[in-house]
Amino acid sequence: MILYAQTPWRRTFQIAGDLLVAAWIVLWVRAGLWVHEVVGRLAAPGRTLEDAGTSLSESLTSAGDTVARVPLVGDDARAPFTAAGGAADSIARAGVEVQQGATQLALLLGLTIAAVPILLVAAVWLLARARFVSRARAATRILDSAGDLDLFALRALATQPVRALARVSSDPVNDWRDGDPEVVRALASLELSALGLRVPAWSTSA
Repeated sequence: MILYAQTPWRRTFQIAGDLLVAAWIVLWVRAGLWVHEVVGRLAAPGRTLEDAGTSLSESLTSAGDTVARVPLVGDDARAPFTAAGGAADSIARAGVEVQQGATQLALLLGLTIAAVPILLVAAVWLLARARFVSRARAATRILDSAGDLDLFALRALATQPVRALARVSSDPVNDWRDGDPEVVRALASLELSALGLRVPAWSTSA
């Protein structure tokens, strides 16, 4: 499998593109982590609320136990402390919910901030690389099996700019029809170069 072009300029372009995509991914991963950290700080009030509620509940429970030991009125005096302790427990649970909400929000925003731009660029990059690999593999398979360059020379006549064809020959169509080996090789080189490939070494004897 050909992952990179054989021609220097195309290979350099591909490597530079890979490095830019890698840098892009690192940049947005760091951005996502930063957003996650910043939004995660919203959980701090929830922790404070939980600690306060838990501490108050423990204090009220302890006070209720103490009052309950008072003869005759202990059980009746304990009831308000029990009710207040329940309210304090609700405050603690609210603090836990605030922390959970902040944590989930931080995770969601962090993933969204990082994933969306990464996926967009990575999709374009993968599509371009997959297209190159597919075309290069097909071209290499044809060259290996056919053993001539006529097909690529013909494609060059159909797809390459007229100015490029004129540099090959003053009459490239007739020269190709006559089977001029130098013209056929030059035309095929134009097409293969557009694919990021070089003319095979065996063609020099054609």
